[in-house]
Amino acid sequence: MKKTSPSLDWCIVRGDAEKKWWVDSISDTENWDLDNLSIIDPKQFLYISELLDSMTEFGLQSQMVDEAFFTFEIDEELKEERVKLVRVRDSLLKAEDMLFALPDVLDEEKGPYADFLNHVSQVRVSMLNELIEFAEPYTLEEMEEILSERLNNDYLEGRRSHFSDELIAILEFVPDGFEIDADLSDDDSGEDKKGEDYSDLDTHLIDVSDKEEKLLPNEDLKWDEDEEKEEEATPYEGGAPDDN
Repeated sequence: MKKTSPSLDWCIVRGDAEKKWWVDSISDTENWDLDNLSIIDPKQFLYISELLDSMTEFGLQSQMVDEAFFTFEIDEELKEERVKLVRVRDSLLKAEDMLFALPDVLDEEKGPYADFLNHVSQVRVSMLNELIEFAEPYTLEEMEEILSERLNNDYLEGRRSHFSDELIAILEFVPDGFEIDADLSDDDSGEDKKGEDYSDLDTHLIDVSDKEEKLLPNEDLKWDEDEEKEEEATPYEGGAPDDN
C-alpha cells in the first residue's frame, strides 16, 4: 500500500522525562491529529528490530515493516528541547542512518500499520505455540484481550499510550505463568531476551551523519556513547522495557 500523504515533509518532536518522543507539530495538519501523537526513535526501533528478527523463522514478512512506517531523520535542534525532523524515503531495515519511525495510522483500522500489528500479533501467537506446550493452542483472541485490558488500565491511570510500548507489548508477549525456553528460541547467545543486558546496545549502532553528531551531545537527545569521555557503554535509554 502506497503512502497517501504527499504533504508529510517534516515534523517537530519533543522528548519527555521517560526518553519518549511526541510530535509537537507537523507539515500535514489536514490528515494528522497531534493529540498524543508519538513517534518511535532510532534506539527504540533498533530494539524493536531485534525482536522482529527473532520472529522471522516463524513467518514474519519483513516487507510489511517498511510499508507500516513513515521515516524521518534529524534536521536541526530547536529551542525548548525540540528537534525538527525531515521526511526521507529510506527503508527502516536497510537504512545506513538512524531514523525516526512514524506509524502510518492515517487509516487506523485498515491502514498499513494496522495490517502490520495484526500480522506481528498472529506471528507472535504462532511463535508462542511453537515454543510453549499449552494444554490447548493459545489464540490470538486471548492475547488481544490481555493486551487490551493492559492498555485500558494505562488509560484509566492517566498514562499516555506510545507506539513503541504498543508494539513491544506484542513482540514480547508471553502469557502469565509461562515462559519461552531460551534454548528453543532463535537466540544465538542461548539467553532469554528478557534477561539480556542491553547496556552495550550503543556499541552496535551505525555511525550517524555529521549533522546528527552535532545535535546529539545534548543530554536529552544523546543516544550514542561518547567514546572519548566514557570508559563503559551508556545504559540503554530508549523505549524498551528495563528488565533487570
